[in-house]
Amino acid sequence: MQKVYDIAIIGAGPAGIGTAIESFAFGIKDILLIEKAQNHSATIRTFYKDNKRVDKDWMGQKVECEGNIVFMDGTKETTLDLFDRLLDKHKIETMFNTEVEKVEKKQDLFEIFTTNNEKFLAKNVVIAIGKMGKPNKPSYKIPPSIKQFINFNLDKCGKGEKILVVGGGNSAAEYAYFLADSNDVTLNYRREKFTRLNPENEKIINEYVQKGKLKLKMGVDIDHLESEHGKPKVVFTDGSNEVYDRIIYAIGGTTPTEFLRKCGIELEGKKVAVDESYQTKTPGLYAAGDIVTETGGSIAIALNHGYAIAKHIKENQR
Repeated sequence: MQKVYDIAIIGAGPAGIGTAIESFAFGIKDILLIEKAQNHSATIRTFYKDNKRVDKDWMGQKVECEGNIVFMDGTKETTLDLFDRLLDKHKIETMFNTEVEKVEKKQDLFEIFTTNNEKFLAKNVVIAIGKMGKPNKPSYKIPPSIKQFINFNLDKCGKGEKILVVGGGNSAAEYAYFLADSNDVTLNYRREKFTRLNPENEKIINEYVQKGKLKLKMGVDIDHLESEHGKPKVVFTDGSNEVYDRIIYAIGGTTPTEFLRKCGIELEGKKVAVDESYQTKTPGLYAAGDIVTETGGSIAIALNHGYAIAKHIKENQR
């Protein structure tokens, strides 16, 4: 007979890892962690620059860790090291390079179907896939001839390039000043002022601008892109235009609505509808991380989601 897991967790980011570790701490032993990437914490690895600060109290949200995982301020590297140690210590069964296609509930069990035709059975399922796995893209079309010069992270960025970073959040700011040390960088934000930067990033941006190491183009949006001799030409809404070697978009992530629909999960606006234990309207089916919050992004909050879910599953374990 096929093994039935007590809990299957889809997504090995902070919310998924938190749920796995807290479930183990509550004595739930048959745990399966499924991740489509080749390692855990793919968003942190892909979208965080090296040595990026990772704060427990993100965006001014004061968070107390409720479970067994002690998460403190650190860096990208210390955060990844923490999750490595936790997964190794608790010997969590993990399936990497495995993408889930849909989840269906049949009587008292969930069937989890993967894109490579595997099927797993579980009494409870947690969707912890996050938004940044599907980064937001601009509404205007990107000409095919310049797509190789369009980024949504720091991949393939070299030195000595003329780069436009688009966005007004912390990721955009960090990309901009990180690249500005070795490139000609302009940071473009459609609003007149930054409203979402943490104090440290705002301070660094101001210092770079004052020293002439970074240019700002504020209060103007991009109308469309063109190809000029194979390079991205940006036409702004104020009528100006500029040719760049590379454009990096850091404009947030999108809730994976199609996947959630296949799992029978309802949305309230742009977030998953859950109760106080992060259970959806389907008993035994939970959601955690930034797909259940308006702001998203907080690792400590995601870990707390995992604790609440594990506690609820333990209390209702048959």
